[in-house]
Amino acid sequence: MDILDRLSEYRAREEQLRWEGTFRDYLDIVRAKPHVAQSAHSRIYQMIAAAGVQTDKQGRKHYKFFEREIFGLDSAIERLVEEYFHSAARRLDVRKRILLLMGPVSGGKSTIVTMLKRGLEQFSRTDPGALYGIKGCPMHEEPLHLIPPELRPDFEQEFGIKIEGTLCPACRLRVQDEYNNRVEEVPVERVLLSEDDRVGIGTFSPSDPKSQDIADLTGSIDFSTISEYGSESDPRAYRFDGELNKANRGLMEFQEMLKCDEKFLWHLLSLTQEGNFKAGRFALISADEMIIAHTNEAEYRAFIANKKNEALQSRMIVMPIPYNLRVTDEVRIYEKLVRQSDLRDVHIAPHALRTAAIFSVLTRLRDSKKQGMDLVKKMRLYDGETVEGFKEKDIEELRQEAPDEGMSGVDPRYVINRISSALIRRDTPCINALDVLRALKDGLDQHPSITKEDRERLLNFIAVARKEYDDMAKKEVQKAFVYSYEESARTLFENYLDNVEAYCNWQKLKDPITGEEIDPDEKLMRSIEEQIGISENAKKAFREEILIRMSTYARRGRKFEYHSHERLREAIEKKLFADLKDVVKITTSTKTPDAQQLKKINEVTKQLIEEHGYCPICANELLRYTGSLLNR
Repeated sequence: MDILDRLSEYRAREEQLRWEGTFRDYLDIVRAKPHVAQSAHSRIYQMIAAAGVQTDKQGRKHYKFFEREIFGLDSAIERLVEEYFHSAARRLDVRKRILLLMGPVSGGKSTIVTMLKRGLEQFSRTDPGALYGIKGCPMHEEPLHLIPPELRPDFEQEFGIKIEGTLCPACRLRVQDEYNNRVEEVPVERVLLSEDDRVGIGTFSPSDPKSQDIADLTGSIDFSTISEYGSESDPRAYRFDGELNKANRGLMEFQEMLKCDEKFLWHLLSLTQEGNFKAGRFALISADEMIIAHTNEAEYRAFIANKKNEALQSRMIVMPIPYNLRVTDEVRIYEKLVRQSDLRDVHIAPHALRTAAIFSVLTRLRDSKKQGMDLVKKMRLYDGETVEGFKEKDIEELRQEAPDEGMSGVDPRYVINRISSALIRRDTPCINALDVLRALKDGLDQHPSITKEDRERLLNFIAVARKEYDDMAKKEVQKAFVYSYEESARTLFENYLDNVEAYCNWQKLKDPITGEEIDPDEKLMRSIEEQIGISENAKKAFREEILIRMSTYARRGRKFEYHSHERLREAIEKKLFADLKDVVKITTSTKTPDAQQLKKINEVTKQLIEEHGYCPICANELLRYTGSLLNR
């Protein structure tokens, strides 16, 4: 569609959202749709819930609203939504608290805030998120404030809606002077939240304490109109343009809040506890907004150490936002950052980001006292992999053992910066796992503030990530060779099944050449089963499991293929690869391949490109690297 047509459609949609009427008309809307009068906290929770909530087998909730940008923080997000947003939406006392997100750099804190702000903008344009304000009010305030306090109990009984707050000074003057207190005639309009237009979404960022003005928060006197209106207490001589004014009905982000001068934070005491703040020479001004701030752990510790901050500290809800601890989700974070950067046109070889993710996650994990548990096993358990000797309950015990796990370690942006550095240095359209690991190591050498002990520890994690990649690289080439020898794999598989069936049924096999009856080939079966660690004692149970699976497939009219059973498929591939190891080693490491070897190399390269996401450059590099590994 032409961009001009889309612009026209966009304007038409925005125009359809506009609504104007009187307070009398607004009451009809409230009667039909009570949700239009909900609080800011309730609206934010409804926005999150409207995107969808899923509950997993363990009873944990996953909120789809955050899934587009936040990965691997399901537990932190669930706690944030349930303990703060949901409770605040129910008018519990937590709505009178500042929400402080506390965690390491690049951990997702500002992303969460940005998603809430962008989400509110979109939600206010939907029917469930619709809200209305007094037309011309500098704070877009709730029209129900027009109802006098004496009549509010009757209104609440009739409409089932509780009214909190009073008219701002500007609207109070207008109602008296322009409408002679006939509030039913006061104009009302639909409010569309927008950070750019400073409607219902505000952002406060402290500057130099010497030049910072409290007016940035609460508005200021308009000295050019003092002579006209004669008094600083006249609302017409005041600019209600502070962030607290403009964020009314929505959300205000308080950036670097703990770095602010104390006098700025004092204004938040009344706002959080009583829902109002002091500005100019006016009575307290009502505000319905959520205050959200974010900081790192060091700043927070310094803040709570200061006894002067105890009053404000008691008015905070602190939500830890740790780093992600799942390798799979860390890869998704890198993929998102790559899409947002100039790297999106560069080909990143398979397993490059995963190798970097393994390094990052290892730096964030804490050593466990659990017997037989090391960081690599812990990493795999967290990532949902099966680790022999450990079960689902062990994961919960590990988390309880280190409740602050993830609050330190390597941040995602460091990894992306090092990938960028590797690309510039290498000047190639493709980058692989070894390039990434090399860049990470060079970054440690250039880091001025890192201690010798930390550097040795991080270098060790790079070595572990390299070892994990070596295993992935050999397995990738193994798969490619297996698929290029597809018929060999299938033949080996069918042979194994024939022997298993005869073994389980106490039968003999017929030799295809001599026709004589022979016992099942125990040596063949064990050579395959040993590839995946099936012990002598466990072989009978494994074979019976295979036979049952074959019968199940047969009953359903399906053919039991060698990839129908994951562990058996892995065993067949490993056995075939072990048998072909010398061929693979010679084929991948020879500098002058003969015609047959060249044909195999081309077949494997094609398989890597078509089935595994490699490009010709990184596919050839993988084969050369795997050849060097096999020759060690």
